[in-house]
Amino acid sequence: MGSRSTLHPRVVKAQVNQHLDDLMPAIEEEIRDSFEAIWPKCDEWTEVAVAEKFTQLVGRVSSRMFGGKQLSQNSEWVNTTITFAVDGFTAAQKLKKYPRILRPLVAKFIPEINKIKHHYKFARNLLIPIMQERKRTGEKPMDLLQWMMDNAKGPEETDEAFIADIMLKVSFAAIHTSAAAPTQLIYDLCQMPEIVAPLREEMEAALLETNGHFTKQAFNKMPKMDSFLKESQRFNPLLLITFERLIHAPLTLSPPSLPPLTIPANTTIGVPTQVLSMDPSIYPSPSPSPHTSPDPSTHTTPHPPPHEFHPFRFALLRSQTPNPQEAGRWQYAASNPQSMHFGYGRHACPGRGFASLEIKAILGMMVGGWDFRGVGDVEGGGGEGEGGDGDKGGDGKGKGKGMGWKRPESVGVETQLLPDQGGRVMMKRRRQV
Repeated sequence: MGSRSTLHPRVVKAQVNQHLDDLMPAIEEEIRDSFEAIWPKCDEWTEVAVAEKFTQLVGRVSSRMFGGKQLSQNSEWVNTTITFAVDGFTAAQKLKKYPRILRPLVAKFIPEINKIKHHYKFARNLLIPIMQERKRTGEKPMDLLQWMMDNAKGPEETDEAFIADIMLKVSFAAIHTSAAAPTQLIYDLCQMPEIVAPLREEMEAALLETNGHFTKQAFNKMPKMDSFLKESQRFNPLLLITFERLIHAPLTLSPPSLPPLTIPANTTIGVPTQVLSMDPSIYPSPSPSPHTSPDPSTHTTPHPPPHEFHPFRFALLRSQTPNPQEAGRWQYAASNPQSMHFGYGRHACPGRGFASLEIKAILGMMVGGWDFRGVGDVEGGGGEGEGGDGDKGGDGKGKGKGMGWKRPESVGVETQLLPDQGGRVMMKRRRQV
């Protein structure tokens, strides 16, 4: 599946990131259309398997950015992009069980390997005619496919089959990762229903300035939402280890006051990002805001320690950092030594800006359009009552955890931390929306 071509990261860093404002109207439209097509009606309280639904929704929304409505409204393409990632992961897990010398032989007997070949064939059969039609008519839509066609260099990158293959590989990186975030966020909101109201208030105020549309400008006015995304990511990161690198030759490190350490060649190293983000010696706690209540249920207690979930931790940190550049390091999509969930350096996730806007728009529509609670919670409470233990920022009086419902735990797979795919929540459309 690998290639040394840098076509897609080049295009994402340049064209996609420079045109985020231009992409948002189509993305917003696709999210609304996808909710209507994919989500249950939920006129009454309805049990929803959110992980599966978010994967389908993100598959459509990502495809809209990849190649417009020709892809997002092609259900076979969307299903292919979703199953391509699943088959690739499953095939890799099976191959890892065998010594490297045997893997080429074993691969012939792994069903998922053959499925991957069929996925590539389907992508080529679909995308090559689209590319040829665009060349014939001179049409240049604002999407990833066109930008890759325009920026391809050399015989490999300009080959239409190569571009079709790359489109499928980009979906591998984009869909399941972006679908994991809103799944975790909804689980968190069901566990902490008291933060829904401040998120709604902030969002409604910001949308007044953009005629109700989700734009970069609107999201810049939603520091609480950005903070909630980052805190949820801190507790349930998709990757426990980031900044992974392969050592090609023996590397000797000489840390102060310690004996030299030599890392042998062909060793993979990485940074334990999630562990570092819980370390109080390097992860600061914000001071209490003079404009917020000390009530623990609002998650604005003085100096919340790193091991406690405080959804507005980073909004406080940003408000208490006078220098805008320094304050920016506490944003959800930031990549720096204090925040490496998206990687760091020149190999940090190039699409994190788009992913951030996509996830925020999905969450915004969820918060604005639905009420939700854990399965088994009393209606409208999400856990208002006796029995809560104050976990994850609750106050020990039932506000932190729902009655009869436990937040679905994330599942560890090697260095990944995946949301529970079987988790279900109760949802109901808001009457006032």
